[in-house]
Amino acid sequence: MSSLAKSLRSELRGDTAIWLIAIVLALVSLLAVYSSTGSMAFRVKGGNTEFFLMKHMMIIAASFFIMYIMYKIPYENYKKWAPFFLAITVPMLVYTLWQGEDINDARRWIAVPFIDLTFQTSDFAKLALITYVASSIGSKQEYIEDFNTAFRSILVPILFICGLIALADLSSAIILFSTCFIMMFVGRVHWKFLALLVFSGIVLFAILIIISQFVPDFSRVDTWTSRLQEFVTNADGGYQVQQSKIAIASGEWIGVGPGNSSQRNLLPSPFADFIYAIITEEYGLMGALIIICMFVWLFIRTTVLVTKSEKAFGAMLAVGFTVCLTIQAFVNIAVSVHMVPVTGVTMPLVSMGGTSFIFASMMIGIILSVSRHIESLGD
Repeated sequence: MSSLAKSLRSELRGDTAIWLIAIVLALVSLLAVYSSTGSMAFRVKGGNTEFFLMKHMMIIAASFFIMYIMYKIPYENYKKWAPFFLAITVPMLVYTLWQGEDINDARRWIAVPFIDLTFQTSDFAKLALITYVASSIGSKQEYIEDFNTAFRSILVPILFICGLIALADLSSAIILFSTCFIMMFVGRVHWKFLALLVFSGIVLFAILIIISQFVPDFSRVDTWTSRLQEFVTNADGGYQVQQSKIAIASGEWIGVGPGNSSQRNLLPSPFADFIYAIITEEYGLMGALIIICMFVWLFIRTTVLVTKSEKAFGAMLAVGFTVCLTIQAFVNIAVSVHMVPVTGVTMPLVSMGGTSFIFASMMIGIILSVSRHIESLGD
């Protein structure tokens, strides 16, 4: 082994496969974003197709730097910071609903001054709540059958944070809620609390719908209803799904080739919500399978980590972030192939985005921190 390879191996410890997965997805992202932003470049940047590529490259570089920082921090520190993360999440979500950037009739973003980026507060909420739930399960596992402990320390924060997110972004709230449920299941929380969480979630959703009937601007119930109705009644899907399916069908086995997508000019969001369709169109079945295999591989590698972790917090942290990323990825894919209603969920580490890409990288960095700790125990 060369001295450079030894140096890299010494500096980038942890699960090599997870490092590789992150790099492969980032490379796919570069190619797909460069291709899918072509028509947008002509609309808003006078044909400067390199603008969005360079911007995305800078975001990827910043994301990997932040991933490295998160990886170097001992994962036990996140347990100490979990209550603080959760405490600042609530005012951020409330501020977003009140004064956030209104994009596509939804207030999900806060504008970041001076750097021309928008910050989706639900991304931070995912990081904060998953870390908090992992901490609660890890530190209170022997008392988890006590109703007051379980309800106060786990169920209430999940319902409150997911409820705030659902007002503007139901799909992200469902993904986060499902992630927390799976964490509780893996953490051997008693089934009665799992049932209570599901029941409470249904009641909360019903309350949001009832309130929206009297306060129309309270939530996006009309949008939820129209998308669900379109999904159920229209076998071909709406315009976006139809164009997505055309792109996927056009890709066949080997694709039409890099940069040769035609549907990128017709899909409203080919670089974000429907980037999977563009990848499949240009790289065919092999390109589609690479994306699926990367997330399945990530899930498998994390499962291996969990079996080796001697501490519940590290295991729950790795499970939570991996499940969140994997669910989000497969929801994005499911939308493209018309298996679920259109949601607006991006592909982690692939879709063009600012803070969404950064927070996905932070999650990977924390998973690698857990992996690095486990590897150090074997030295």
